[in-house]
Amino acid sequence: MQRGASDDEIKKAYRAQAKKYHPDLNPGNKEAEAKFKEVNEAYEVLSDKDKRARYDRFGFAGVDPNFNAGYGGPGGNPFGADIDLGDIFNSFFGGFGGGKTGRNQNAPRRGSDVEASVTISFEEAAMGCKKDVTYQNVDTCKDCSGTGAAKGTQLKSCPNCNGTGQVMVQKRTPFGMVHTSQTCDKCRGKGKIIEKPCPTCSGAGRIRTSKTVSVTIPAGINQDQVLNISGHGHSGYNGGAAGDLNIYVNVKKHDIFERKGDDVWCEFPITFSQAALGHEIEVPTLDGKVRYKVHPGTQPGDIFKLKDKGIQHLNMKGRGDQYVRITIEVPRSLSTKQKEILKQFDQASSSSNYPKGTSFFDRIKKREKNQ
Repeated sequence: MQRGASDDEIKKAYRAQAKKYHPDLNPGNKEAEAKFKEVNEAYEVLSDKDKRARYDRFGFAGVDPNFNAGYGGPGGNPFGADIDLGDIFNSFFGGFGGGKTGRNQNAPRRGSDVEASVTISFEEAAMGCKKDVTYQNVDTCKDCSGTGAAKGTQLKSCPNCNGTGQVMVQKRTPFGMVHTSQTCDKCRGKGKIIEKPCPTCSGAGRIRTSKTVSVTIPAGINQDQVLNISGHGHSGYNGGAAGDLNIYVNVKKHDIFERKGDDVWCEFPITFSQAALGHEIEVPTLDGKVRYKVHPGTQPGDIFKLKDKGIQHLNMKGRGDQYVRITIEVPRSLSTKQKEILKQFDQASSSSNYPKGTSFFDRIKKREKNQ
């Protein structure tokens, strides 16, 4: 939420925080009880137009009771409560006020995800396969177990913040000097410093490595789909879980087949005589060649189906179908004898042999007659 949030947004944030720390939901929890009180104090400030205006202009410094020349006298609290508004607004709005609370640098954090890719053939995508995928990730340094300190040494408490990870600073505002806390620059909020860094990771506690994982690619996988391998990403921080490995699948184009959903399409060329007389052909499929009888009088563009010869449904039983589109190839170069035979054939043919052509020219004649 931004500092200039609307009344409705503030009310929504207040209700969420109040519900989180409500005493009825946290029986016996003194810390939650204190937080509940602070949330109500914060909402009292933000629901008051004058106080809200000062907050929007100066941040929590405009309403912090710890300034030297603020409302209610030096060091006074204009809102009648001994609370740390920097801490409240940081919790209330997610941290932009500069208060004491913030991310605990020593808390366990999950590692980020890693991306890789694998290229497989059309057949491997259809039937499934196993592949070794090599990728780069950041892993916990085994020599120092992630501490960053050399073997035989220990982390020391930061002298700058006394191990708290936070330091107090003073800022001058229109209301006087404001005391706030911020992350310690020396230890970066960890509260510990490394006197002798680990030579393997140079004190980072993490090293970049190359790994190879064997992946089972399920039958029916398609182009640009992603395989998620849990726990193979970058290692976590402070004992946190590792991220995931996301593998993007690239499928090579096939020189015969085309995929449409889980169906396979292909074109099959036959000769004019085969189309006219009928012919038994051998059609390539993912399972090998299949014999099919092309019926006499087959036309260019006719399609026939081979049931269950398509691609396996992803994570489901059953397969798609294969569709075969017939193309009729006209010879480009004819011998004298072939030409003579075709002329005889054409002379022996009648209009009944070409119903489409006859209908087409009849429509043209009818149109010309009516014009």
